[in-house]
Amino acid sequence: MALVLLSVTLTAQNPGYWQQHVDYTMEIDMNVENYQYQGTQKLVYTNNSPDVLTKVYYHLYMNAFQPGSNMDMRLQNIADPDGRMVNNIGTKENPIYESRISKLKPSEIGYIKVTSLTQDGVALKYDVVDTVLEVTLAKPIQPGAKTTFDMVFDAQVPLQIRRNGRNSKEGVALSMAQWYPKMAEYDFEGWHADSYIAREFHGVWGDFDVKITIDKNYTIGGTGYLQNPEEIGHGYGPKGLKSINTKGDKLTWHFKAPMVHDFTWAADPEYTHDSVQVPDGPMLHFFYKSTMDAESLDNWKKLQPITVKLMQYFSENVGKYPYKQYSVIQGGDGGMEYAMCTLITGGRSLNGLIGVTSHEMAHTWFQFLLATNESKHEWMDEGFTSYISAQASNEVLERNQDNPSSGSYRGYIRLATSGYEQPLTTHADRYNYNSAYSTAAYSKGAVFLAQLGYVIGEDNLKTTLKKYFDDFAFKHPVPNDIIRSAEKVSGLELDWYLMDFAQTTNTIDYGIKSVEAADKTTKITLERKGLMPMPIDLTVEYLDGTSQDFYIPLEMMRGEKPTPESVKVLPDWSWANNTFGFGINVEKNKIKSITIDPKGKMADIDNTNNILSLAITKENNKTKND
Repeated sequence: MALVLLSVTLTAQNPGYWQQHVDYTMEIDMNVENYQYQGTQKLVYTNNSPDVLTKVYYHLYMNAFQPGSNMDMRLQNIADPDGRMVNNIGTKENPIYESRISKLKPSEIGYIKVTSLTQDGVALKYDVVDTVLEVTLAKPIQPGAKTTFDMVFDAQVPLQIRRNGRNSKEGVALSMAQWYPKMAEYDFEGWHADSYIAREFHGVWGDFDVKITIDKNYTIGGTGYLQNPEEIGHGYGPKGLKSINTKGDKLTWHFKAPMVHDFTWAADPEYTHDSVQVPDGPMLHFFYKSTMDAESLDNWKKLQPITVKLMQYFSENVGKYPYKQYSVIQGGDGGMEYAMCTLITGGRSLNGLIGVTSHEMAHTWFQFLLATNESKHEWMDEGFTSYISAQASNEVLERNQDNPSSGSYRGYIRLATSGYEQPLTTHADRYNYNSAYSTAAYSKGAVFLAQLGYVIGEDNLKTTLKKYFDDFAFKHPVPNDIIRSAEKVSGLELDWYLMDFAQTTNTIDYGIKSVEAADKTTKITLERKGLMPMPIDLTVEYLDGTSQDFYIPLEMMRGEKPTPESVKVLPDWSWANNTFGFGINVEKNKIKSITIDPKGKMADIDNTNNILSLAITKENNKTKND
């Protein structure tokens, strides 16, 4: 009920906003011998848009894992494919990449085959185009109307290649992500029915009611609340039931998940299932293979109390986690976030487990609650997640780093100076290089937030994140939404920041142009060498051990960030002027150094000209550069 009330309240704050709604009721029967399953799906679709819909589109993600699919073709044509999805049949020095999908046998491919589809009882015409089911409606869906689709489908789980699949390298039997026909999102920009080419997802909010029938020896973890724990056992239920006597060979697991935009599960006959309660928070579930080595098993035990602290950190610093449970599950091919859970590989060091869990759990806020379209705005998920998970790890693990995002700054600057950067507005599938996508999404996206704290002030950034969550949880925010939240908190104009940093490849590069003596004063001139303008923090250090901090506001911000009284605020710097000069009432020969951005929070691509050290020569008492 709390979820529904929250959604209604947020919608009321934005009277022009609308989003579609879906309710899924699904039943599948899994054969663990051949990894094929049969399914039925009833989908009640509510058209909350102002538009009449004559078509709908479903994602059939499993179809990507077939030779000749768009994903297969992209792997063969991109310069540096994801290493998890290819085999290098060349050498390290001269790699020749071979798509793993291209080598799948008929019994190893993935597919979803729709055998029947009706709308309110009327049979529909449809076409399968790669991973998209194109459906012509029997009756248009009017604004505000509901319609019911009934579907029967057959499917096969592919060998584990990317995110979902069977028989992972660590021996996990089933990682069931993107396993069902999923309605594509329709929003103010229209339909989002992209083929699946290894990137991430966009989905419609709704309620899920799912029954999974599977071999009774398999333990399931994933999205949703188990409705029949007393029939299932496997560590569920108030007494943590281990097993249930049943006459048949299978059990039917019944899950319900309120207000999510996806449903994921994993299953294995060798899972250990632990649970830990977060104080004033959800129950955490952990699923990992009991056959791992002793050190790995011990690491999974040590991970659990730290995960409690991470959940508390994100709830306190972004927004309260709204569901009753969250699961950390060994599965997949790395780490990937899903509704109410994550799939991660398990054979890691303790620090590795903590790092991936921190990152994937943080995704719960920046993808599964603030559900941006990751095909178009992947940096808002990956980057914001990278930022907050670094902050969380710094505090929870007591690392005491001055800038937990320093690695992201280094990664972004390498990209910005490489010649391969594309703007953050690039569709996730359109990057020329996989590495350029990753650095843009993760590193530059993280710098976007960290540097926003430099622009508006760290306290304002903390408040902005909470306001952003309060305003847009259970919605689909776009880039302007985070900027508007920041503007409302700070009172500053920030559209320039979004434009230059996210919509272009303009770079930041400031330097100290000159330092000139004038009687008993000194004139300092700065220059903007990059196209992107920024406000400037600057420190002048004197030979007597004292220092003075200065702040130069950016004119187009129409205001200043909060600064301590000890900071001298100078006149605004207009972006149209490449230089800015100011004087200080100190003789030049008493200055030790001048530093632009002493805390390193500005993503200046060349900081070699950000520091000027001054020294007094004995010969002529004149100042020279060290």
